[in-house]
Order: sequence, then C-alpha cells, then structure tokens
Amino acid sequence: MHPPAPPSPQPLPGVEAIVAVGSGKGGVGKTTVAVNLALALARLGKRVGLLDGDVYGPNVPLMLNARETPKVTGPENRIIPLEIHGVKMISVGLINPGDKPLVWRGPMLHSVIRQFLQQVDWGQLDALIVDLPPGTGDVALSLIQTVPLTGAIVVSTPSDVSLQDARKAIEMFRQVKVEILGMVENMSYFVCPHCRNEIDVFSKGGAERTARQFELPFLGSIELDPDVRRGGDTGKPIVLEGEESPHARSLYAFARNVAARLNEIRAAPPETVLRIQ
Repeated sequence: MHPPAPPSPQPLPGVEAIVAVGSGKGGVGKTTVAVNLALALARLGKRVGLLDGDVYGPNVPLMLNARETPKVTGPENRIIPLEIHGVKMISVGLINPGDKPLVWRGPMLHSVIRQFLQQVDWGQLDALIVDLPPGTGDVALSLIQTVPLTGAIVVSTPSDVSLQDARKAIEMFRQVKVEILGMVENMSYFVCPHCRNEIDVFSKGGAERTARQFELPFLGSIELDPDVRRGGDTGKPIVLEGEESPHARSLYAFARNVAARLNEIRAAPPETVLRIQ
C-alpha cells in the first residue's frame, strides 16, 4: 500500500496574502528586513501580521520589545497574537524567552509552524509576513506544506558569498513552486556621516544583477545604517520614525514595492498567478 498523500495546503481564513521572507544564509539582516517591512506596511495602511518562523533564533520579540506571553482563549484554545505598533505578532521567543535553546527535530518544527499558522487568531489581514530561518530546511518546507504562499522575498547583501546562497534560496522556492516576489539588497551602501558620500562596504548591485539573471523583480536597496541596527537592538525599529526619516526612506521604498507586487498578483488572472517564474 502506498502511504496516504499529505494534506493539501489550506488557506488561512481572512488572510489575503502570506509572504515568506527568506535568505540562503544568516547574517544578511533578514529579520531586520522582515520586521521593518511589516511595520512599514502597517504604517502605509495595511492590516499586517508577523510570524517569527526562525524557531532556533527568534529575534523578533527583541526587535519589537515584546515580552508578554500570548493568551489562549476559547474551547479551541486559540492563541491571541500580541499587537505591537499595529502589527499582530507571534514568536516562539514569547513562549521560550531568554537564552535557553530549543533542541527540536523536524516533526516538532512542523508542529509549531502549523500551530502558529492555523491556531493563532490572526483575524482579517492584508498580509501575513513570515520570517523564515536562514537556509532551505524544514521550516520553509513546513510552511509551504501548511498554507498556500502568495510569494517569497529573497534577502541578500551585495557580497558574492551572500549571493551564492541567495541563488540556492531562489532555486528552492522555484523547486517547491512558490512565486518569488523579488529580491532585496540589504546593507547595500553606507552614507558617510561626514562627507555624505556613499561607501560600498559589501560591494553594491549584486542582488540587482542576480535578480536580472533570474528574471526576478528587484525590490530595492536598503541602506547600511547604524540607526537601523540601533532600532532593532532597542525594540524601536527605524521605520517607526516615519517615511520622511532619511534612515527609513529606503525601507519604505522597499515596502511600497512589495505592496505593488502583491497588488499585481491579486489583479492577475488565476492561470498567470499559478505560473512559476
């Protein structure tokens, strides 16, 4: 006898779009990008949720200064996400705070991702942003098996080392038939505070060239700025300063490009949406 086929991904009632933010490797600022994207979209008038899927390194609570334990309610034990700066958020870091590591195998990872998707009371959302762990492992596959993703964003720095792994992430999403919304280049350039000249610390333009190579949209270049790092470390992400802040401008431009891509997909005929880039 053949084993039963796994259940098909089920949509989340009330959630219009589910967007995975991934990278082929760590250290590229993926969580910083995901957190600021969620907050920027909320500031632009969208109803947004943020799922911290980086189970082994759940940094979203630190970046949002979130310390409260989520409440559970009703006969079905629905989890109530925290709401911070207008964004609904859930993270394993709220359940397992501090420095104690989680030593979990694949089935437990799949279970917690499924629970965070299906048992959390997300309500009505325009977009649920999912911060994936680095790489192409179990959490990404669990997400794809549980819900139909609207698309994925690949984060990379301009360096060749980072781009080598970003290409693996692109191929992984294509292999599992997830549309890629585009690539974003984080830590793209540094503006000298004294002379105001741009300094390409990690080179520049590599992600845009890679996006062109793979025929993907390029979603923007995000500045390498100490205030972006400081905002994440203190629980006050830089986009909270508003779109006119020079330090947040590149992140808002990126968020507007993501919103435009989601609108394109929503407006496209079904057969076009199903076509994998």
